[in-house]
Amino acid sequence: MQQKPALQLADVKQIAAAAEAEALKNGWAVSIAIVDDGGHLLWLQRLDGVAPISAHIAPAKAQTAALGRRESRIYEELINQGRLSFLSAPTLHGMLEGGVPILVDGFCLGAVGVSGVKSTEDAQVARAGIAALTTA
Repeated sequence: MQQKPALQLADVKQIAAAAEAEALKNGWAVSIAIVDDGGHLLWLQRLDGVAPISAHIAPAKAQTAALGRRESRIYEELINQGRLSFLSAPTLHGMLEGGVPILVDGFCLGAVGVSGVKSTEDAQVARAGIAALTTA
């Protein structure tokens, strides 16, 4: 049986702290969600001043990235290019940029989803969180 790494609570806290630091450094009010490889919510943080809907969008982006094992923006791009059938994909509700998978040694450990600012900025915050894990 193959064994794979898994996120621990300390990892999740490290990712969340780095993502929050990136958002605060840029003055961005966002929600940050971290999920495991099955898309189950491990962390949700809503910074002051962000729209309440972001607390729903961030976990959806994270879940989409974890289950698809790719950035959620890929689905958004496919849909924008006319692949409208992806709108009916089961359990994928966050098909917007801002969900980034956590990939370590060829395994997807989960994902980070961010919502609250421009989608490219959401992804920047998510990547900053993941970078803290992979560089530690």
